[in-house]
Amino acid sequence: MWLVLSVLSAFFLATADALTKRFFSQYPAYVMGLVRLGYALPWFLASFLFIPLTVPTPTFWVAVACALPLEVGAFILYMRAIKISPLSLTLPFLSFTPVFIVFTGWLFLGERVSGGAAAGIVCIVIGTWTLHFSKGRQGILEPFRAVIRERGSLLMILVSLIYAVTAPLGKLAIINSDPLFFGAVYFTILAVLLILLAPLTDGKRTFKTLNWRSFPAGEALGLCVFLSALCHFQAVALTNVAHMIAVKRMSILFGVLYGAWLFREEEIGERLVGSLIMIGGVFLIARYA
Repeated sequence: MWLVLSVLSAFFLATADALTKRFFSQYPAYVMGLVRLGYALPWFLASFLFIPLTVPTPTFWVAVACALPLEVGAFILYMRAIKISPLSLTLPFLSFTPVFIVFTGWLFLGERVSGGAAAGIVCIVIGTWTLHFSKGRQGILEPFRAVIRERGSLLMILVSLIYAVTAPLGKLAIINSDPLFFGAVYFTILAVLLILLAPLTDGKRTFKTLNWRSFPAGEALGLCVFLSALCHFQAVALTNVAHMIAVKRMSILFGVLYGAWLFREEEIGERLVGSLIMIGGVFLIARYA
């Protein structure tokens, strides 16, 4: 069941990304985030009627308070990345989160990097190179230079770095509460935070330009965000977090396929192969780290 839930979480996440890019990428990144979480907010509020009553520990609130500012920054960078670059060149770089977690564990905790985890990191590097395989004819390092030139890819790498910090904070919060309770509280506060911060950006003015024609797409987007989170935290309650996240990174594959189908993105073959190699690397890290 955890495997099914993890795949469903990946599918709904990739679908939310595709809907965001397809119907709302003409707006600033902040407004894209407002729309995404604004339409999901009623679903998260309604979920409080069905989740178990939980009294979280003080540690839960400390973890949430530390994670939320980072989450806001990562969320806006995420929206900006999928706005300015193809899905097939942004979503694959979410695979760098476990790489950063391995390195932070080595740097700050002295944890040894196993051979399997090292092989996973090598796979992710090879997959990164393969995303721009056709550029390799211009020089062996040219695919890596192409990544540097793609702003959306760089932004998503930064998002992955931030997620490497928020992931253990989220795990700490879950340990001190309940997975479903944490998911509902976390995303509700995140949505409210974005709404409250809107007057400090151009988000409030631009948000008014949304019209009722976007309502069906927004409702579908909000439902996908909610279902992805629901499946995510149900799966976390049933299995090892690292294994669940590894399977959820299949959203990379779904995202590349959406890029080919909805946006007619180019060079999909090499990007698909590169994404599969990177996903394989994530599985190796999850298995052996």
